[in-house]
Amino acid sequence: MATEGDDVSRRKPILCLDFDGVIHSYTSGWQGADTIRDDIVPGTLEFIYDALAHYRVAVYSSRSSSMAGVDAMKAFIQKHAREKVWDSGREWWLEIEWPPNKPAAFLTIDDRAITFNGTWPTLAEIGQFQPWTAKVSKREAAE
Repeated sequence: MATEGDDVSRRKPILCLDFDGVIHSYTSGWQGADTIRDDIVPGTLEFIYDALAHYRVAVYSSRSSSMAGVDAMKAFIQKHAREKVWDSGREWWLEIEWPPNKPAAFLTIDDRAITFNGTWPTLAEIGQFQPWTAKVSKREAAE
């Protein structure tokens, strides 16, 4: 049976988060849909926790095409959330949605995207694109 709280929650806009390179640092690259080897990106849990008050947070990834991939992402978030002390006392990470298809979101946060501003990027701009993790690695190497 649906409650009034469920109805209010369903009216919140969807904030879609990519997983690899956004939630999971993805420094080891692709290891398979159900293999997640690297650390969580700093600030992720705090961001999602705060966002849930205003948005339906949906995690959608190439891993979403596999139930094993979805289960691995859920386990990753749960593991890191349980390691952290939260004042709320609720298992807030259970509020995260895991759609099987990319949702019609208010906004998507993805490390491998170019914001379309009405002008198509040049092929050279596309060819020069790097996710933030590559830029951080180059900065660290230069130091």
